[in-house]
Amino acid sequence: MGWAGPGGPAPGREVTSRPRLGVLWGRGTLTGWPEAWFVGPGVNCLGKEDEGAAWAKVGWTYCSVARVHVDTWSSLPSSHSAGGTGGGCTRAQHRLKSFRPHFLLSHQQGMIFEKLRICSMPRFVRFMHDLRPLKEDPDVVVTDLRYGTIPVKLYQPKAFSCIPRPGIVFYHGGGAVLGSLKTHHVICCHLSKKSGSVVLSVGYRRLPQHKFPVAVRDCIAATIHFLKSLNVYGVDPDRVVVCGDSVGGGVATIVCQKLLDCPDLPKIRAQILVYAILQAVDFQSPSYQQNRNIPLLNWNFAFYCWSCYLDINPSWKSTIMKGAHLPAEVWEKYRKWLGAENIPERFKKKSYRPMPREPLNEAAYLETNLALDLMNSPLIAEDEVMSQLPEACIVSCEYDLLRDHSLLFKKRLEDLGVPVTWHHMEDGFHGVLSTFDMGYLQFPCSTRILNAMVHFLNKL
Repeated sequence: MGWAGPGGPAPGREVTSRPRLGVLWGRGTLTGWPEAWFVGPGVNCLGKEDEGAAWAKVGWTYCSVARVHVDTWSSLPSSHSAGGTGGGCTRAQHRLKSFRPHFLLSHQQGMIFEKLRICSMPRFVRFMHDLRPLKEDPDVVVTDLRYGTIPVKLYQPKAFSCIPRPGIVFYHGGGAVLGSLKTHHVICCHLSKKSGSVVLSVGYRRLPQHKFPVAVRDCIAATIHFLKSLNVYGVDPDRVVVCGDSVGGGVATIVCQKLLDCPDLPKIRAQILVYAILQAVDFQSPSYQQNRNIPLLNWNFAFYCWSCYLDINPSWKSTIMKGAHLPAEVWEKYRKWLGAENIPERFKKKSYRPMPREPLNEAAYLETNLALDLMNSPLIAEDEVMSQLPEACIVSCEYDLLRDHSLLFKKRLEDLGVPVTWHHMEDGFHGVLSTFDMGYLQFPCSTRILNAMVHFLNKL
């Protein structure tokens, strides 16, 4: 996949091809070329060469190669990262440089297989990520179960307890595209062991076969099943917590909202949200401008997940980015909760520029208004709902496209009197928790996030 044949473009020569899909390769990884290279299926990748593009051989197919310049790393922190000295490239940046190609290579291979109609990109990437063998923890018993058709993993501490244990329902992240029970296995083991909790990890159905609202419904169904079986697992009904990262964090809040009207079930004691996706409406906040090209979640991949999940044509991308997919009255209604004025000034860097929204595109609105559903955007629920939510532990990361989701949610809860414990990772980025226990690729920030989660759980 990383081989480029002798027909590749010479250094210093611009190539005019326009690849639809691709991946940024690190500097110097392709036959010594000093630039970063974009490798991916071109507009006519299985037919004639488009506009004189050079070619790279990938398996049995050919893909256009075009040079692009990358300036992502300069925006990452140097002083806050592990080993940072305030200049140059830090150890943390080197780790991210190493980790990102690993992720993007499998993503690019999946895109090629999808283009060839061999298998979908999400399915291929999940297969690659799940190849990593699961580590056993001698202090935790792990059981694979099924709640109906929903696969789950149950984590129980081996140590004896004379009292019922806390319970955690965990929803993994990955944008409903990536992530699995396996990718978050070590995280769940750690939570169970360090907090003495029974952890249930939910293997909800994902894209591309299963679009909205399948994933959320699976999580709700599995949570209800668990809540009705607490005595079987020795769980204290007064100490059940829902928890998740990325899309899983959003699901945790949605589950809390949906179960508010279920008096026959134990109440959720708390929610833990790690860089959660909490709204699918506004893409113009400061973090969307400042972090649109930060690994591992950039704007293009976020939009891919969003459009696939809601089954929205990706041709609306520029319209949505300009805010023309919703009418003025909708923006006015939710401005009090989503407006940038709700975000502390220290998070608005000099590069942030408020963008005027363009006039409504009626066709776009008709196709995208599903984003307003509270099962996609729990952040815009009415005060009557939000004020009943349980105590929250919120983790945000500075270098995250979705950072402002956490900041806005935190403010809403605090304004309504809901207790909030907030941890902001100045050196964190979206997906950093998944690097926990990955050896050289682990970031110290992942350990601090897990420690914060465990500390919060132990205080309940």
